[in-house]
Amino acid sequence: MLKIDDLMATSGVKFGTSGARGRVLDMTDRVCFAYTLGFLAYLRDTGTLAPGGDLGLAGDHRPSSSRIMAACAAAVRAQGFRPRNFGRIPTPALAAFGIAERMPTLMVTGSHIPDDRNGIKFNLPTGEILKDDEAAIRAQMVALPEADFAADGSLSSAPALPAAEAGALDAYVGRYLSFFPAASLAGMRVGLYEHSSVARDAFHAVLTGLGAEVTRLGHADGFVPVDTEAIRPEDVDLAASWAADGHFDALVSADGDGDRPLVADAEGRWLRGDIAGILCARELGAAAVVTPVSSNTALERSGWFAEVLRTRIGSPYVIAGMQQLRARGLAPVVGYEANGGFLIETDIEHDGRGLPALPTRDALIVALAILGAAWRRGLPVVALAHELPARFTHSDRIKAFPNELSQARLSVFATGDAGADREAVASTFSPAFGPVVAVDHTDGLRITFASGEIAHLRPSGNAPELRAYTEAASAERARAMNAICIEILESWRR
Repeated sequence: MLKIDDLMATSGVKFGTSGARGRVLDMTDRVCFAYTLGFLAYLRDTGTLAPGGDLGLAGDHRPSSSRIMAACAAAVRAQGFRPRNFGRIPTPALAAFGIAERMPTLMVTGSHIPDDRNGIKFNLPTGEILKDDEAAIRAQMVALPEADFAADGSLSSAPALPAAEAGALDAYVGRYLSFFPAASLAGMRVGLYEHSSVARDAFHAVLTGLGAEVTRLGHADGFVPVDTEAIRPEDVDLAASWAADGHFDALVSADGDGDRPLVADAEGRWLRGDIAGILCARELGAAAVVTPVSSNTALERSGWFAEVLRTRIGSPYVIAGMQQLRARGLAPVVGYEANGGFLIETDIEHDGRGLPALPTRDALIVALAILGAAWRRGLPVVALAHELPARFTHSDRIKAFPNELSQARLSVFATGDAGADREAVASTFSPAFGPVVAVDHTDGLRITFASGEIAHLRPSGNAPELRAYTEAASAERARAMNAICIEILESWRR
C-alpha cells in the first residue's frame, strides 16, 4: 500500500492549486495512475462516485497530455469506473459539464507554465476540490499494480484513451450563446490570439456566434507558455503589431487551459487581470466580490459593489470565500484572481436569460463581458478601465527560485513579533519605498507604505518561482517598483 502524501515527497509531483503538478519527467504513468487512484478512493469514501460510474477527462495541447490522460484513464478502468474523454477543451468547459452532469472530472494541464511540466486538476461534481478535499486525497492509501509498470514508471501495455466526445465543448459554447443577446457583438472587429490555448475554438465559436468579425492570429502547433499574470514581452509586442494598422476594436486570448483571460484595447494594450475582473463583475451585476489580497485595490475604491472579501491567493480560497458570502444570502456572488480567472458562485439572470453558476476560473466570460459592455455603450475597451480609480499594478517573477529558499527568506519578516517584523521590513524596503505603515502575512509578505504604494512578495504555489506584485498611482511607478523588488529578490539567492 502506498500513501499519496508519501508519493508526493518521493516523486517531486506536489499538490498546488486544485491538483498535482510537476516536471513531465517525474509525472510517470505510475505517479499519475497513483494520484488518480487516490482521487477515486476519496470519491468512494464520500459516496460521490457510485460503482461503474463515469469520470470525465480532458487535456491541454502539451505533448505530454495525451500520455498522462491515458494513464489516468487506465486507473479509472482498473477501479471499475468508466472514463469519458472530452478531448482538448478548456478547463472551465470540462468543469461546467461535470457540474451539469453531476460527474467528477479530471483535467490534465500545466496551465501557463512551460511544457516541460504538466499537472492534473481534480474536480468534484460540485466543482474544484478545496483544501479539505486535497488533504483527504493526500491521506489516501492506494494499492498499485506494480507488475503493470516498467522500471521507468511507464505502463507495460500502452493504455488507450476512449474516443473523444464533443458534448462538453458544445455545452460550453451554448452556455454563452444562450446568455448573451444574439448579435450583441455584431460588427465588432476582434483579433483572437490563438497560440496553443485549448480555448481558441470555443472563443471563435462564441465570438462569431454573437456577430463579431473575428481574425484568428498566432496559431501555434507547439505549446506556448502564455502567462496572463506576468505577460511575456513577446506577447506585448505581438499585440502591438496586430493593433498597429487600427483594424481591431479589441484583442482577446487565454492561457493554455483557458481559465485565465487576456483582453487588449484597440491599441493592443493588455488589461491587467485584476482590472478585467472588476469590469466583468460590474457588467454581470455582482453584489459581492471575492478576490485575493494581491488584486488591485481599485476594487474597493470603485464603490461599485456592496461587499468585498479578500482571501489568500488561489482559487480554492476564493471559492471558500464565495461560499461564505452566499451562505449569508448575498447574490450575485462572483470572484476573480489577479490573473483574470473569473468564478461565478450563484446563478446570474439578465433580461430573462440565465447563466448557471461556475465556481471555477473561466477566461471566456471575462472577454465576453468586457467586449459586450464596450460595444453596447459605444466605448473603446480602454474607456471602461478609465472609469476606475487610478490604481495600477504590475507583477513579475523570478524563475528557478526554489520554494524552500523563498520560504526561508520571507520567514525573516514573519517572526510573530509585529514590531520586529515591521523593523525588518523597513530595513530592507524603506530605503527604496519610504516608511512602512502596514505588514500583512495573509499570503506571503504584503507591505503598505506611507505613500499608499504596495509591494507584495509571494512564492508561487505551482512552480519554483518567487513572484512580486506592486501597486501605485501610475503604471510607470508600479513597473519601477516591481523592478526594484525583483532586484532585491535576486539578491536573496546570491
